[in-house]
Amino acid sequence: MAALKQGNIYDVTVEPRKLAVDGVEVAAVHARPDGMPSAGIVLHPDIGGLRPLFEEMARTLATHGFAVCCFEPFAALGGLSGAPFEQRVDAVKDLDDRVQLEIFDAAANLLVVEDDVTRVSALGFCMGGHYVFKAASTDRFDTAVSFYGMLHLPEGWSGPGHRIDPLTVAPEMVPTLAIFGSNDSFIPNADVAALGAAWNDRKDCELIVIEGAEHGFVHDPERPAHRADAAEALWDRALTWML
Repeated sequence: MAALKQGNIYDVTVEPRKLAVDGVEVAAVHARPDGMPSAGIVLHPDIGGLRPLFEEMARTLATHGFAVCCFEPFAALGGLSGAPFEQRVDAVKDLDDRVQLEIFDAAANLLVVEDDVTRVSALGFCMGGHYVFKAASTDRFDTAVSFYGMLHLPEGWSGPGHRIDPLTVAPEMVPTLAIFGSNDSFIPNADVAALGAAWNDRKDCELIVIEGAEHGFVHDPERPAHRADAAEALWDRALTWML
């Protein structure tokens, strides 16, 4: 996690958890700093799901004073543990907004009950960023940060359970920070412009576009698309947004 630097808190507890949603056990990770957390974060992974990359991200976020709950987004479909990328892409169309938002809610409840936080943000990447836009349109979160979240799912990803359109609900979102790259093949620049237009009168929402950046340029330093300079600055902006 080269781009997300260690915070000033060194005593952090990270433990596996299970969230119960509609009779489904959702695998999750709960990370919290020693002492009283400053705020909570529900962390939605990219399409690769809950894995060491995001477990480490949760731990590092906790060193900045946050209590964090990160969950497996395909839990309702059996988790797809170890499934190849192509199988996960094919499964996105079978996800249901109602269930996914209930998982967000359960993760937020865990942070409120166990960590006594009064402020909870939603944070997500790629497909997770897409769902963060949806979660931001509910009244469950105080702020949201979406890194290159799709504003319309690519062809073949969408199914009948995808009822919430991020651009349609954009005016209803809580204060949201949306970050994109101008060369993202998954997110047309026209969609980004449409989001900016929807937020034209929203001084509490912010849209950042990094010129020349491709999809996934922040959260995984191992990706060829990673932009270390931009990632470090954007992480600082995101942390401030969620405090």
